[in-house]
Amino acid sequence: MRTINIHEAKTHLSRLVDEAMLGDSFVIAKRGKPAVIVTQLPVTDAPKKRILGSLRGVYTLPDNFEEIDREMDKEIEKLFLGEDEE
Repeated sequence: MRTINIHEAKTHLSRLVDEAMLGDSFVIAKRGKPAVIVTQLPVTDAPKKRILGSLRGVYTLPDNFEEIDREMDKEIEKLFLGEDEE
């Protein structure tokens, strides 16, 4: 595995990262002593698709949630408009 001093690594970081992504790992040395290994991370699969309804039964809404929502909307509107509490 090749060794690159830290100054060169800072100067050519973008190119070195591209090379590491292609599988060409290397060591960065500081003051002539190996400090870190730069290598490609394993390729991960695409994010898993979300399954609609997977949390069914975990969360519940009260029967009057629409009424609660309207009350909260009124309170938020008062805060934005600067109206005093009644």
